[in-house]
Parts: sequence; structure tokens; C-alpha cells
Amino acid sequence: MTHDASAEAEIRSLIGRQARATHDKDAKAAVACYTADSVIFDLAPPLRNTASGAQGEPGLNEWFATWRGPIGYETRDLAIAVAGDLACCHGFVRISGTKTTGERADVWVRQTLCLRKLSGAWMIAHEHTSVPFYMDGSYRAAIDLKP
Repeated sequence: MTHDASAEAEIRSLIGRQARATHDKDAKAAVACYTADSVIFDLAPPLRNTASGAQGEPGLNEWFATWRGPIGYETRDLAIAVAGDLACCHGFVRISGTKTTGERADVWVRQTLCLRKLSGAWMIAHEHTSVPFYMDGSYRAAIDLKP
């Protein structure tokens, strides 16, 4: 793999657009960052989602409705590797804000993205977002971790 500064800048721009769409609770703009056949392993059930299916725009709108105001969505420590028309990224995402219940949310998650360049534009083809869990038998999500 060679360093491709132009591809990296385009990918960072795409990830920035997806983050802004999430912040603004704009499901249509968020889904526009994904390929039609994308596969998403997200935090919420089911085990597998797609951006084009029922869990895409409708699912995002349902989730967005559980937040008061904008959603904090910060990407950190993003590493990008590019090989031709494929790219892999990994890093952390901080999700924060106030839920409609009044609860304040602030959690860091791990995220891996696989992207494809289609018709000259980078698109997210696969997303895997996860939270580690404690292996002490409690199986509690380790949402208190920070990078």
C-alpha cells in the first residue's frame, strides 16, 4: 500500500459528512454515504443491518427521535489505509447528547469502516461499531472506557 493523500482527504471528507448528518439527525444524508449493498454491524439489534433496508433511513429516524437536539458525534484517532479502490479505516467515535428521557449520554465506541470507490466517489460499504464488554461474568457493556 502506498500513501494516497488525495484518497485519504476524500475519505475524511466522507466520514465528516456522515458525522455531520448524524449530528444534525439527517437520516437521508447519513444513508447517502453508504453503498446500496452496504453491511452494517451496529450497536443496536439486529446483528446485521443495511443502509438501504428498513434499518437504514427509517431506523436512523427512529433512533434520532430518541435524542433532544443535535447528537454529539466525534471521530478520533482515525487511521486510513488505501489500496486502489478499497480503503479500511478504524478509530473511535464519541456519541453524546441528551436523550428525550432527560438522560445525558456520553460513550466512546470502536468503529471499523471498509470503503469502495464507485464512479469516482468513496462510499462506506461496511461498518462495524462495537463496545467492549467486561469478561468478569457480568457481560456489562464497558461504556466507561475512554481512548
